[in-house]
Amino acid sequence: MPALRRRSLLLAGAAGALPAWGQQVGPVENPFAWPDLQLIDGSVLPASAWRDTAAVLVFWATHCPFCLRHNAHVEKLHRAVAGRRLRVLGLSSDRDPAVVQRYLRQHGYSFPVSLVDTEALRLRLALRRTIPTTVGISRSGRVGLALPGEMFEEDVLGMARLADAG
Repeated sequence: MPALRRRSLLLAGAAGALPAWGQQVGPVENPFAWPDLQLIDGSVLPASAWRDTAAVLVFWATHCPFCLRHNAHVEKLHRAVAGRRLRVLGLSSDRDPAVVQRYLRQHGYSFPVSLVDTEALRLRLALRRTIPTTVGISRSGRVGLALPGEMFEEDVLGMARLADAG
């Protein structure tokens, strides 16, 4: 991927890891083994749904003003990649599904969101507790980048390239 207009942390293969709250949590699992995920709408996204599909995961919360702006870009990406081999998934750290559903409706967001095991996923990806955090995973399951903080719209939309990358 070309250089982003913001400071980023790149994960380099299986040896790459990001500290969690200042501690090393171990190597990132590459290729990433997807769990089954329950979405906020009650449906389940099975691990098999990720086969040969790239992913953009966004860790966020309803109380985060940076996430609000960032999620507007995520929604544009979600709409732009419809029908391509890229899935956008929001992972909210909120505990109340009703609050998250209200937030999604209020802002017109249609990307799928899960509340289940966001902390477990964060630990498996060796991420810090920064929100928003955006993670790009290739179609082959390789964790390619983890970007803590709000991103520019063009950088989020540029992640559509993951759909075509092996």
